[in-house]
Amino acid sequence: MHYSFRVLIRHEIPVQLLFSVKKSKRNLPEGAEVGGTIGNFVVRYFFLFQVRVQKRQVNCSFYFKIGACRHGDRCSRLHNKPTFSQTIALLNIYRNPQNSSQSADGLRCAVSDVEMQEHYDEFFEEVFTEMEEKYGEVEEMNVCDNLGDHLVGNVYVKFRREEDAEKAVIDLNNRWFNGQPIHAELSPVTDFREACCRQYEMGECTRGGFCNFMHLKPISRELRRELYGRRRKKHRSRSRSRERRSRSRDRGRGGGGGGGGRERDRRRSRDRERSGRF
Repeated sequence: MHYSFRVLIRHEIPVQLLFSVKKSKRNLPEGAEVGGTIGNFVVRYFFLFQVRVQKRQVNCSFYFKIGACRHGDRCSRLHNKPTFSQTIALLNIYRNPQNSSQSADGLRCAVSDVEMQEHYDEFFEEVFTEMEEKYGEVEEMNVCDNLGDHLVGNVYVKFRREEDAEKAVIDLNNRWFNGQPIHAELSPVTDFREACCRQYEMGECTRGGFCNFMHLKPISRELRRELYGRRRKKHRSRSRSRERRSRSRDRGRGGGGGGGGRERDRRRSRDRERSGRF
């Protein structure tokens, strides 16, 4: 059976690939014999092409939940990067001293838990304060303690407004931190409860630092009270100022009405005196 170039072009099959086919069992599709026609290969190739296209159209669940995928650009699923979001991701910006510090003989230096927590609290406070002072109010900030390349050192900052997040991404991509350029992007993560590893929170994760879900590193209670308590005080002061303004407005309105009422009472009393009535 002969196949014309018109048929090949209609099915979008590369012509060069057809001429490079060798008649061997490893190149032939499943179920085809060595003496089979090249039409079997055309049909098989077209079917695989359709399957790959359909598979590519499915969204990657890992990227949708945690904003990162271990396959990266080689993933067979779609990574739909958001055009607007409250959350931004600062990729690989945190360096854990326990993972990076080594001695001269190649062994890891012993960093105590107290020193590591102090180092982490300083990093967290610096980034959190910078985000709020320059870009806008921060609702939530989390740092990954994973070891996988797609999650190690990632910092996720969720702003109160999407405009602040967009402004932060544009500005941060032109800045440096700790001697390295910052790579910031909008993240699809909005609910960190779905992105976190629940087994890690219960201390039962068997995959360790190479888990595909987020292992969020906690900050100290004192720092949490200081950062998030300061924000609550701002909200309280704003609400109190609003209440004072509303009270002053109500008093002004009530005072004006009261003055008008007294003036009317005076007029009535004068009229009564003139008419001889009480």
